[in-house]
Amino acid sequence: MDDVTSFVISNISVAGVLLVIDFVIRIVALVVVPRNRRPQTAMAWLLAIFFVPYVGVILFLIVGSARLPRGRRRKQAQINGYILETTEGFDLVQRDQPWPVWLEPIVELNRTLGAMPLVGGNKATLFSNNQETLDAMTEAIRGAKKSLHVEFYILLLDSTTAPFFDALEAAHKRGVVVRVLLDHLGNFQYPGYGRTKRRLKKMGVEWHLMLPFQPLRGKIGRPDLRNHRKIMIIDDTIAFTGSQNVVDTGYQRWKNRRRGLHWKDFMVRFEGPVVAGLDALFITDWYSETNELLPRGSATNFSTIGTGDLDCQVVPSGPGFPGENNLRMFNSLVYAAQEKVILVTPYFVPDDSMLYAITTAAQSGIKVELFVSEIGDQFFAYHAQRSYYEVLLDAGVIIYLYKAPTILHAKHMTIDDDVAVIGSSNMDMRSFTLDLEVSVMVRGKAFIDSLRDVEEVYRANSRELTLEEWRKRGFVVSALDNIARLTAAVQ
Repeated sequence: MDDVTSFVISNISVAGVLLVIDFVIRIVALVVVPRNRRPQTAMAWLLAIFFVPYVGVILFLIVGSARLPRGRRRKQAQINGYILETTEGFDLVQRDQPWPVWLEPIVELNRTLGAMPLVGGNKATLFSNNQETLDAMTEAIRGAKKSLHVEFYILLLDSTTAPFFDALEAAHKRGVVVRVLLDHLGNFQYPGYGRTKRRLKKMGVEWHLMLPFQPLRGKIGRPDLRNHRKIMIIDDTIAFTGSQNVVDTGYQRWKNRRRGLHWKDFMVRFEGPVVAGLDALFITDWYSETNELLPRGSATNFSTIGTGDLDCQVVPSGPGFPGENNLRMFNSLVYAAQEKVILVTPYFVPDDSMLYAITTAAQSGIKVELFVSEIGDQFFAYHAQRSYYEVLLDAGVIIYLYKAPTILHAKHMTIDDDVAVIGSSNMDMRSFTLDLEVSVMVRGKAFIDSLRDVEEVYRANSRELTLEEWRKRGFVVSALDNIARLTAAVQ
């Protein structure tokens, strides 16, 4: 047998082996991938594996599981049980005004899935200007006397946030206990990450990275499972939460500055028993990252109705909660609406259940409005979002595009004139499944009225998208939107 013949036979043998491996991969994928996944997510992964088997399998092994590492899941289960036990029986609200008949089952649903109690007597101040929010948080830090719990997905030092960091350092020097959590990869991607770490070390405060991805230190997990929460608690009596990170409105990126992009957020300052719920969530994350279970300094706040007029329920969600708490709450509220639903989100990539809830509401004669940005900062999320516009418009949903160059990063919804939800959660499959989020469900006329004023500002700075305009977009753009929609389901 000559060398040429041997070479040909060898190549045929290799090709045969690869063909068998390729076939086995596809068969195994059909069995393994759909298990405990949404049909649309499973289908997206199967398409990836069938079209590019080896690349698809590698990606599936790296980011195919939405589960936290085993040790983290164990600690999350422990702290979830602790929170439920220590807040049992603290559902204290006054019924001086009649509730909507649909609200109580949703409160119970949230509680069953791991939410805090619904507590009454809360006060709230709304902030829809980033600088005003940052100034208010900085001023609250300056007034701290005992403790500061600071937890943000992105926490970066720059010329805008320097006073915030200075206030933290001053609080630490006067004896306030300062604890800081920031997401590892959420901050690692920005140029200010290094100087932020140096600043925190110089302060002397205790700080930790959330969900660190550091393979050389044995900290390995799915890298895109992130802690997306934004929470700050002052002296167990004041709390801030919402959509805003601690960073300048251009997020320190030259490409954002080149495009003139800046972010517009929404935050709420709470006082009253709800602060205990937000503090409990910080304690959860602190324990998960440090193994230190902090005392519940504000737990007693649960047992007394405050002097405000708002009922609030803190609803955590994320990979540590298998029930997809935020998605179930959003869907339940949309289905409960009798008059109107107003949704505000920077990233709208719903799963089938949420898309059906929203379009069903619109087709039932309920006024449904969706506020999103005219432009996007994340290529695939932006184009995936656009792929839903036609079915929404066709169902009767009113879509407002917040005008460029602003990215409307606020995240909230209102149901009729009864209930609002604010927090860190986007209305996309990432926030439903992969990110740790925090939402607060609020009942109270004064809060809804104030939020209506905020919505009116959005409306004045937006333009309405029509179905006629949307159907005139080009074929190439439409195809890109639809392809991006497939990638959004791969999780």
